[in-house]
Amino acid sequence: MATVQRYFIELSYNGTNYHGWQIQKNAVSVQEILNEKLSIILRQPIETTGCGRTDSGVHAKDFFAHFDVEAKSMVHGPWSMEKKDGLLRSINAVLPVDIAVKDLYPVAADANARFDARLRTYEYHIHFNKDPFKYGYSWELRDRPDLELMNRAAELMMAYTDFSCFSKSNTQVKTNNCKITFARWEETESGIVFRISADRFLRNMVRAIVGTLIMVGRKAIEPGAVQQIIESKNRSKAGTSVPACGLYLTEVKY
Repeated sequence: MATVQRYFIELSYNGTNYHGWQIQKNAVSVQEILNEKLSIILRQPIETTGCGRTDSGVHAKDFFAHFDVEAKSMVHGPWSMEKKDGLLRSINAVLPVDIAVKDLYPVAADANARFDARLRTYEYHIHFNKDPFKYGYSWELRDRPDLELMNRAAELMMAYTDFSCFSKSNTQVKTNNCKITFARWEETESGIVFRISADRFLRNMVRAIVGTLIMVGRKAIEPGAVQQIIESKNRSKAGTSVPACGLYLTEVKY
């Protein structure tokens, strides 16, 4: 039996043209493309496991995956780790322009890109004036919401762990518990950005949180109503999910 070596691969991608990270039956995903191109370059079937599952249209500035490959091919083959720069250039040469590999390195056999991650950070970007260079990368709003109210509501979320109210229905997860360690809105040069960090996120969670906080910012609900929404554990009580275009996975820590 051939000896295998596990590798972590670091990448970024523009999610506009993809139905999320995870392989889909009838849609193109980032994982599908990455598996295909790595298999071509490494000359053997490659199956990656990602650090998470981004939704359709969501971007990733920093994303990790792991895969196993025959160890001898990375030592004696044309793509030895001594020639890593060349290997990275070759992988990027066959990948589409909206996916870029940044690094590749060997890890322990039991290292896991998904389960070993201890912190993930997302950003959601909003702008207020029509800008063709932000189309597809930020959500355009006409009126400015109240950031102070939204930050008061965001702070309340950190006292909770069960976020069933912000999760997409019928997901195959054992628990809806997450530990949020940071959640805050900030002004930017052209709009506002929401940053949120947690040990894990549920499907559609950040977009549902943003939609709910926008309701607070528009004074449709009071900041304290967020507590009632979370305690209800009912998705229909929370706000509408905002468009995917403004959402970015920006950091994963191990």
